[in-house]
Amino acid sequence: MQNILRVFFWGMLVSFLGSLPLGTMNVTVTQISVQRGITDGFVFAIGSMIVEVIIVRIALVGMKWMAKQHKLFRFLEYVATSIILFLAIASFVAAYKMTGFASSLPIQTIKPFWTGTFLSLTNPLHIPFWLGWSTVLMNKNILKPSAIQYNWYVTGIGIGTILGFAVFIYAGNYLVSQILRHQTLLNCAIGIVLLITVIIQVIKMRQVPASVRYSKMMQP
Repeated sequence: MQNILRVFFWGMLVSFLGSLPLGTMNVTVTQISVQRGITDGFVFAIGSMIVEVIIVRIALVGMKWMAKQHKLFRFLEYVATSIILFLAIASFVAAYKMTGFASSLPIQTIKPFWTGTFLSLTNPLHIPFWLGWSTVLMNKNILKPSAIQYNWYVTGIGIGTILGFAVFIYAGNYLVSQILRHQTLLNCAIGIVLLITVIIQVIKMRQVPASVRYSKMMQP
């Protein structure tokens, strides 16, 4: 039970923190909650969360097959690490340029639930983001390849996503203005965290390939 709660906690924590940097999703949920009300904001969040959880669950099932393809898994491990490194560099560049993010969508004519599902479906970072973090958690022996752990993991992800959106739903425009005011500091912090993650991941990769560790975890 302790392992399940740990997996649940990490899924929720990563998802919550991943929802905080300004982007299309949280700026849109802020617009909806301010213009149409808190209820519609949560409807949008639920639509986005459902799509994200389904994508992550499917990706985790695929990892079981990929773990047997050691070269492919090793390649994906490099890809995931490269993506995290790219996001870290992008955060530092954004901090240097002092850029933020703003978005404007025709939310008045689209139902919040379908707006959330559509934006989540068209988010290109879902799979690499969660494959990357899932690989990191497997490397740390936190996430293990079992249906029960996967289900609790994605449940934590779903709750973390809702909690992250709730921050923007309740804080509204005030929070966005504050984050924009301190965007440089936020981007630097995100960049540092991602860079540390990359370093840890590279060290793990040099020791024992993730595919080998994953295959061992699958053995009874």
